[in-house]
Amino acid sequence: MNAPNKSGWKPAMNADGESIGGPATHTGNRALMLEEKLIFEIGGTDTTGVDLPAPDLSAPRRMGGLDRDARIGLPGLSEPETVRHYTRLSRQNYAIDLGLFPLGSCTMKHNPRLNEKVARMPGFADLHPMAPSTTTQGALAVIHELGEWLKTLTGMPAVAMSPKAGAHGELCGILAIRAALEARGDARKVVLCPESAHGTNPATAAFAGYEVEDIPATPEGRVDLAALEARLGPDVAAVMITNPNTCGLFERDFRKIADAVHAGGGLVYCDGANFNAIVGRVRPGDLGVDAMHINLHKTFSTPHGGGGPGSGPVVFSEALAPFAPLPFVEKNDDGFVLVEEETAGDRHSNSFGRMTAFHGQMGMFTRALTYILSHGADGLKQVAEDAVLNANYVLRKLEDVLHAPFADSGPCMHEALFGDKGFAEGLSTLDLAKGLIDEGYHPMTMYFPLVVHGAMLVEPTETESKAALDQFIGAMRSVAERAIAGDETLKTAPHYAPRRRLDETLAARKPVLAWAEPAAE
Repeated sequence: MNAPNKSGWKPAMNADGESIGGPATHTGNRALMLEEKLIFEIGGTDTTGVDLPAPDLSAPRRMGGLDRDARIGLPGLSEPETVRHYTRLSRQNYAIDLGLFPLGSCTMKHNPRLNEKVARMPGFADLHPMAPSTTTQGALAVIHELGEWLKTLTGMPAVAMSPKAGAHGELCGILAIRAALEARGDARKVVLCPESAHGTNPATAAFAGYEVEDIPATPEGRVDLAALEARLGPDVAAVMITNPNTCGLFERDFRKIADAVHAGGGLVYCDGANFNAIVGRVRPGDLGVDAMHINLHKTFSTPHGGGGPGSGPVVFSEALAPFAPLPFVEKNDDGFVLVEEETAGDRHSNSFGRMTAFHGQMGMFTRALTYILSHGADGLKQVAEDAVLNANYVLRKLEDVLHAPFADSGPCMHEALFGDKGFAEGLSTLDLAKGLIDEGYHPMTMYFPLVVHGAMLVEPTETESKAALDQFIGAMRSVAERAIAGDETLKTAPHYAPRRRLDETLAARKPVLAWAEPAAE
């Protein structure tokens, strides 16, 4: 009950009517954790935040019948009200600038401010994508040099820079594979996707018109080579493998897998989302890869954000290079040229076409090249080493309290994988994740990969210090011990967030995307 104590104050209550301790506040704020209403509830729809002169309705109309005939319905706020609203909302977000972001498979690393400074240089930021190539030589040089770095780091002879995200890059690679098969009159229809691959791999293959079949994992979390070899045949177009895989392990049999697929007439696609763990240490081209996308936002520190801006260049083997998409940057005696058209009989006449309208994500190219040049080859190698070191530190510090199903499979790579085995009955990975919010962290990736029950995938990246890792490990141990002991308060966590536990499934399936003004009482 919300009953006052002897001093007269009432305890603060959460959205479920439970006391969270301390006196209730008039505003609903909790110190600097500010309560914020919807923008429509703050500003009235019958006012505006600025004074505008009344329109001359007698003047000739030039709207072609598209004149607005009703209220626009947007809230009117002054500038300080608007700034305060969005600033308060931003305080309810978690970001890499606030703390360690443990999302596995997402590589949420620090974005150096040097990258941002370069991307904002007028010579890059003010360019129009349709500007003549004679006036954009610097930008084309950046695209070309970044492409050369990507080819060198992967040991691959060709690169397509235009794909705008990881899944977009996957589609680029699969379309190149399809074009190569069609060019030789080979109507293969099946793509094999191991259980340890990223979930976008089968989706990409299906989108490109292929049938998808699973390849099981071994008990140690790697591709079952025998099962894959047994399934190969004249109908298999390609295999899509994530390496290092989503169990956080390096596929030690990758070369054998590639040789078997090639011997059977298929091609090998490698999901390069986890390239951060091996950059400077392993060249995928040496493993027999035919196509691999590279997430610039994962390995080369360009920012994530709301589904973009992303960038997913794709490197190709000699077998697939002729089928790579347009455009691409070429260097000749006169400088740099953006090759945008197929030319009969030329070396790019077999290109499968375009992935984008222009050349790709220029802002991401400048950031990624800045990161590469500031690290150098030796620095990039250290990036991989430190990322793997940090992940193994997390794994070994938590394996005694959290189930680590592949702890005996050798060192992990970029991420540590745990399961919910050992939790008290009625408590789950979701409860631990909500408890972690109370500790001040965004939860790790949950329930993925599917090969581990109640999976918790943690990727600390190389940019976290030992002190930051120790604090996170302490929080994880604390919440895990509560889950093992059957602490029922985890079922109602988080207790200290601005909003309590939400129904994410309902929100995803039936989102309310429009605000409706409440009916007058």
